[in-house]
Amino acid sequence: LSNSFGSFLYCGLLPDYSTSLWFPQFCANDPEVFVQAALLAQDYCDAIDLNLGCPQMIAKRGHYGAFLQEEWDLLQRMILLANEKLSVPITCKIRVFPDIDKTVKYAQMLEKAGCQLLTVHGRTKEQKGPLAGVASWEHIQAVRNAVNIPVFANGNIQCLSDVEECIRKTGVHGVMSAEGNLHNPALFEGRNPLVWEMAEEYLEIVRKYPCPLSYVRAHLFKLWHHTLQVYHQLREELAKVKTLEGIVDVNRELKLRCQEEIANQKEGEKPKEGLPFFHWICQPYIRPGGTEKGVRGKRALEEEEDGNSELLSKNKQKKKLRNPNKTFDPSLKPKYAKCDQCGNPKGNKCVFNMCRGCCKKRAFKEVADCPGHGLLFKTKYEKSLSWQHSQRGIQTPEISQRGDAEAGETAVLKEAGDSTG
Repeated sequence: LSNSFGSFLYCGLLPDYSTSLWFPQFCANDPEVFVQAALLAQDYCDAIDLNLGCPQMIAKRGHYGAFLQEEWDLLQRMILLANEKLSVPITCKIRVFPDIDKTVKYAQMLEKAGCQLLTVHGRTKEQKGPLAGVASWEHIQAVRNAVNIPVFANGNIQCLSDVEECIRKTGVHGVMSAEGNLHNPALFEGRNPLVWEMAEEYLEIVRKYPCPLSYVRAHLFKLWHHTLQVYHQLREELAKVKTLEGIVDVNRELKLRCQEEIANQKEGEKPKEGLPFFHWICQPYIRPGGTEKGVRGKRALEEEEDGNSELLSKNKQKKKLRNPNKTFDPSLKPKYAKCDQCGNPKGNKCVFNMCRGCCKKRAFKEVADCPGHGLLFKTKYEKSLSWQHSQRGIQTPEISQRGDAEAGETAVLKEAGDSTG
């Protein structure tokens, strides 16, 4: 369950729910389990959203998100059952197919099944990380024109002008932003505040509504992205800090350093690294990768020349310093056989040809052994049965692998026990 469905800007076609709408988003691949979970949340929210857009490896392993986009029969059953059992609307967030027509048919299928609001991320499931590229508003516009339910757009939203342009070009009812909103939480207000001011406001909310410190740290890494490229020591401190008050102290130090830099700023000085604003101002982060407009991804650069440190990421340069013989040439990397279930590297000695995680699930389900992964469910089960029977003074033929002589000896011992009992 994720309660971070995103941020929306509503236009006049929808009621003004901007201060009250909450859509918890569920990852699911089983109709019954999805509905049972949604029933627990329906009294506390305005709608239930089904995640059909996550492209990450964890979604592939868990078989949810964008990796369900080819399983239309399953999705129909999930949405139909949700509509039947839930008292709140069911909505979906999807990614597009490369083909616009297939994307449109996909959206129409979800609408027919009962989806009452559709958020369309204009990227395919393969467009992620350094290969994200530019989202296709053309796909979003085609979906908007083909369905009769509200449509939200997602992708390419870095500032308020992007929101306005997206609505104008696609005709959608609302716009969602993920990364853009994380780097500048005031995006939908059309402001670019100071990073420490946004952090102070955010930390006050965390005090009021506590959450795991890892969540706070992750948010601040986004919010402070550009500033931490300048103050590397603060980046390390944020990574190591163990308490909320410690994070408050890091924010205070960041504020002092930025204010000192502002005080020493020369007249007419411009932002560095091609940024639109100085690093202490909330602003978007444009990924260095992607395939659009001739921009070469960082990963592609790393694979060009193994020996040239200038073409390696900082992380790989550090690894190279620790081990000068280390190579990052893909052609020299060992080729791993893939797990039959999830595509991760499989265990070389696995009896099921699976990775350890998938093997463990199957071995447990089938009460089987996999010596290659050290999983002995069958052996332990048989030992447990043997112990239980020994406690009752009974030896079962199914478990015993002894020869006839040993079996005869057991029978004699049993008779002896009976005669003395």
